[in-house]
Amino acid sequence: MSRGEALIVEAVRTPVGKRGGALADVHPADMAAHTLRALVERAGVDPEAVEDVVLGCLDTVGPQAGDIARTAWLAAGLPESVPGVTVDRQCGSSQQALHFAAQAVMSGTCDLVVAGGVQNMSQIPIAYASRQAGDPLGLTEGPYHGSTGWRARYGDAPVNQFHGAELIAEQWDVSREEMERWALRSHQRAVRALDEGHFERETAPLGDHATDEGPRRGTTLEKMASLDPLVEGGRLTAAVSSQISDASSAVLLASEEAVRVHGLTPRARVHHLSARGEDPVRMLSAPIPATAHALERAGMSLDDIDLVEINEAFASVVLAWLRDTGCDPEKVNVNGGAIALGHPLGATGTRLMTTLLHELERTGGRYGLQTMCEGGGQANVTVIERV
Repeated sequence: MSRGEALIVEAVRTPVGKRGGALADVHPADMAAHTLRALVERAGVDPEAVEDVVLGCLDTVGPQAGDIARTAWLAAGLPESVPGVTVDRQCGSSQQALHFAAQAVMSGTCDLVVAGGVQNMSQIPIAYASRQAGDPLGLTEGPYHGSTGWRARYGDAPVNQFHGAELIAEQWDVSREEMERWALRSHQRAVRALDEGHFERETAPLGDHATDEGPRRGTTLEKMASLDPLVEGGRLTAAVSSQISDASSAVLLASEEAVRVHGLTPRARVHHLSARGEDPVRMLSAPIPATAHALERAGMSLDDIDLVEINEAFASVVLAWLRDTGCDPEKVNVNGGAIALGHPLGATGTRLMTTLLHELERTGGRYGLQTMCEGGGQANVTVIERV
């Protein structure tokens, strides 16, 4: 391992709570504080040595406002000398937090950085401001169409995740039935992972809450087929969409020097990181060009990748990605995805990384790739190598 590498030392997450579930009343700062304490304790590192805390979070209003990265670190009882910064790249916020942390280590400007994310969607629903204005699905176009420059470029086309996911289903010819089969697979794999204890090492129980609440054991294709579409005439239903959730997650990144000085044990290295953008109206298809870009830059192909975590914001996103990349679906979201496990927005990026790292270790895989769609038509891609 040469100087300039970013090494993953530890990764941990809370269980993912469903909307109104066991974590609904936990203050987001306390939820993140719990994960930060667990991260430091599991790594066996002196918290005074941490140089920055970068957390992803969006809808940073109410209890999620005020630079929650800093608040959470202090709420954890950790040293006041360590600063914190909050990042918003929409659904990819904590994956971007990991990128910023890794870049700080790789540049030599920091040796030990925490990256993570938090979101309590029970307390602060997605598109909070829109809902406050009386729009039940948060579909108001205010953040976009209030801009004259935006309207000059993109017109009055709807700009929201539901519209984007429907466009993808139409343009990639992904049927409702195909999405429902993928959703059922997600639940079945998540339930199996829970039953076989695949998540136990990566999860820090919070109070009496020790397991993910989202996976549905009794769901069937027949039940899914009975649901009304989210948008009249559309293919999407709640069954093929990610669940509204509450959680936090965190990863500790270190330089080779920090590993030596603090006696740490590296578990993976960041092999590649990048982000790309494309059509913001279609919004959620950016993982496709982002993956192609990342693999080209890394000099790799999907044949080199042992496991893939791609966020199941909607089943159409994953299925379109599979269509275009030709990736073997058997190595994608092997323990289920956000349709079953939930998508706590700001926490999902490092939640996926935490699961990816532990699954590589469990199965003996070498390379793992993570990507996810993000608001504004963006996507991050991270490739790690188990060491």
